[in-house]
Amino acid sequence: MDNTRQARYTQVDASPVKSFFVSMLTRDIKLEEAILDLLDNCVDGILRSSGSNGANPYEGFKADIEFSADSFSISDNCGGIPWDLHDYAFRMGRPPDRLDDAPGSVGVYGIGMKRAIFKIGRRCLISTRNADDQYEVEITPGWIDDETTWEIPVRSASISTDRDGTTIVVKDLNPGIAKTFGSISFKSDLERMVSTHYAYIMDKGFEVTINGTPVKPHTTKIVYDGRHTAGDDAIRPFVFKSNTDGVEVYLAVGFTRPIPSESEIIEEQETTRYSSIDAGWTILCNDRAVLHCDRSELTGWGEAGVPRYHTQFISISGIVDFRSDDPRKLPTTTTKRGIDASSPLYLQIKNKMREGMRVFTNYTNKWKGRADESKMHVQGGKPLSLEELKVRTEDLTFSSTRSLPPGGQQYKPNLPLPTKLEPTKRRITFVREVAKIKDVSEYLGDPDMQASEVGEFCFDAVYDEVRR
Repeated sequence: MDNTRQARYTQVDASPVKSFFVSMLTRDIKLEEAILDLLDNCVDGILRSSGSNGANPYEGFKADIEFSADSFSISDNCGGIPWDLHDYAFRMGRPPDRLDDAPGSVGVYGIGMKRAIFKIGRRCLISTRNADDQYEVEITPGWIDDETTWEIPVRSASISTDRDGTTIVVKDLNPGIAKTFGSISFKSDLERMVSTHYAYIMDKGFEVTINGTPVKPHTTKIVYDGRHTAGDDAIRPFVFKSNTDGVEVYLAVGFTRPIPSESEIIEEQETTRYSSIDAGWTILCNDRAVLHCDRSELTGWGEAGVPRYHTQFISISGIVDFRSDDPRKLPTTTTKRGIDASSPLYLQIKNKMREGMRVFTNYTNKWKGRADESKMHVQGGKPLSLEELKVRTEDLTFSSTRSLPPGGQQYKPNLPLPTKLEPTKRRITFVREVAKIKDVSEYLGDPDMQASEVGEFCFDAVYDEVRR
């Protein structure tokens, strides 16, 4: 090969293609999840400005989401973006040697805000204030289409504000987004996702509105009976806690309400009166719910001696709270809306999730057919929030776990057992349509009679006839 030809082979162009980044970043994320990424940034701003201490660390902070067929906006008072963070706040990705300065963040890759903007539209104005820093950045269709320029112009904010926070306005909506924003179901779905994924943050004071409507948090509360001493039979949750390699874990699983009777199970299946919405596992990572009321094998149902989820287990709910100052150690997916099922940490904790579930599925099976008797035990307790449980269970006696994860401690409750029926007595159980039961109760003069009371009355009436 001659020297002239050899000189041609010196290098190839491996520089990134902007249009590829924009299209690939947004392909595998739902619109609702993209908007949640913007809420994550609001929460990170709170953590940078005030930390996460106290019972209500998010109190006084809020985010307002507005969308229409023409535009989308999110405005907050959550501290803004300090100028010394601009070198990665607006970059496509985060340098490996730098984490977000917000302790308790879940951001790892540095793509959330950009991905959300590109998902929604092609023109965006970001205005932010943090103390003396007040500036704005504009992303235009021209910048997106220009493959040679990656720098984004920045200028002093055109509108002055007296509050530290950020406003993002997106226009030139992408095809299909305007139609989606006009859908009633989209607003409802977004409200539901915010109410569950940010429930525990809103429960600590954070406020979110969507098109002017305040979103109410949907948290899980587990029954705790504090009337008895630690060794007594009582309805309390199974609790596991550990603090290893910079990750603090608190796990609690128990009952949210009395176990259902057979007639209630059938009624739930037919009318959804006894909804399964609260059943299953909720998993938090730094206060964000990455899973909400999951009832699949992902959280241990149908594995290792735990039965598959059935409506007879409608009263069983669990919470796992992962906390770390280093978000790379949390078992989340890249979208931050799911669990990395292959995470060694999660696999260890999943063993404890299944162990705790077995306690309550076994209880449910033992009381099957005697749900009315078990109600008195569950109703004697009080539904407690996660933070209330953490405080209340401090007084319990924990034992060290011999198996993984290392350094963990757990509390296993002594749940009440059903008494044996007298040999001369037998239980009668049968099911009839709700409409027929109502007809009979009205005929008997008391339309509010419970199904069990109707059955007992009818049996006693027939028995009296027999005795005559």
